[in-house]
Amino acid sequence: MSTSLRVTESGEPIPPFAVVALAASAGGLNAVSTVLAGLTADFPAALALVQHLDPHRQSHMAEILGRRTPLEVVQAHEGDRLRPGKVFIAPPDRHLLVGPGGVLTLTRSEPVRFLRPSADLLFESVAANCDGRTIAVVLSGTGRDGARGIRAIKGGGGRTLAQDQATSEHFAMPDAAIRTGCVDLILPLDQIAPVLVRLIGSGESDERAGP
Repeated sequence: MSTSLRVTESGEPIPPFAVVALAASAGGLNAVSTVLAGLTADFPAALALVQHLDPHRQSHMAEILGRRTPLEVVQAHEGDRLRPGKVFIAPPDRHLLVGPGGVLTLTRSEPVRFLRPSADLLFESVAANCDGRTIAVVLSGTGRDGARGIRAIKGGGGRTLAQDQATSEHFAMPDAAIRTGCVDLILPLDQIAPVLVRLIGSGESDERAGP
């Protein structure tokens, strides 16, 4: 079903989805690279990413991904504000949360299932503060991180995607999300970016795939 675009007071269209939140773990660098490489610099939504990283090492993921996508990719800092066409990555050993107005918060609160950053916390904060205009994507990884947050995104009116088993280097994270019954689309890796573009552009739900 199509959704009419809302507009600002100046008449500029507001995309039906304003934030894409992604989560990945083992095998995630390739998965995230493939998704981001399929998006253009004028992608009209902001992106926030939790990738499980070694907490004791400096991360170069922003630089690596920045060479593989036309989007601007940065490691998030306290007080940053989400904006379209920009990817914010959680730094090692910090939870990344999206607050009111798209303002980012970094915290060293307790790990969730031994993980910091936690995809669950990112997804839940996006669901709570982004008015349902969200898409959550769970990519290759081990463990169950993201499954609880997927429920929050779905419950808040957002869309939910998961990478399929055939293209996942590690399927545990996508599988845990799928088993919640809250994933709208289960997709091969190379189809995720085109579907994001379609969802962001039209607000339409693609019913051809599902759990």
